[in-house]
Amino acid sequence: MTAADNGGVTVFLIGMRINSFWRLGSWWPTFLAMPRMLRELSRERERGMLGYRLLFGGPRLIYVVQYWRSHEELLAYASAQDGLHRPAWAAFNRRLRAGRGRVGFWHETYVVPAGAHEQFYLNMPPFGLGEATGVIPIGRRGERAAERLAV
Repeated sequence: MTAADNGGVTVFLIGMRINSFWRLGSWWPTFLAMPRMLRELSRERERGMLGYRLLFGGPRLIYVVQYWRSHEELLAYASAQDGLHRPAWAAFNRRLRAGRGRVGFWHETYVVPAGAHEQFYLNMPPFGLGEATGVIPIGRRGERAAERLAV
C-alpha cells in the first residue's frame, strides 16, 4: 500500500526532552499541553493538520510527527489568537526561563512538494502519511520507489 494523497505536504516534528525527571513541575505542563492541542487540531480539521503520530525515543524523549496540508496553515495555527498554541507557548517560555534547562524543546519543519515523497506499507495498518490521508494499492503509483517519486 501507499498513501492515497501524492500532493504536497508539510511534515512537522516537535518534541521535548526531559532533562530532570525529578523536577516534575518543569516538564509535566509541557507534556500535558501537546495532547490538548492535538485534540483541538483533530476536532478542527479546517485548521489544516491531516494527522499525527506520537512517538517515544527512550525514557527522556517524546515527540510528535504531524502532517499538514500546507506550511501556511501550520504557521497560521502557531500564531492564531483563538487556538491553544499561543497561550501554551507563552506559558512554556515563562517556565523555560525559570527552569534552568530541566526540559528541552525542539521542532523541525519540512515542506515537501507534490511528487517529492513516496511511501510503502507492507503488513501494516495505515501508518504515517497513509494513516493521515488514506491508503491505496501501491501498484497504482508504481512498483518501485523510483517510479513513485515524480521528481
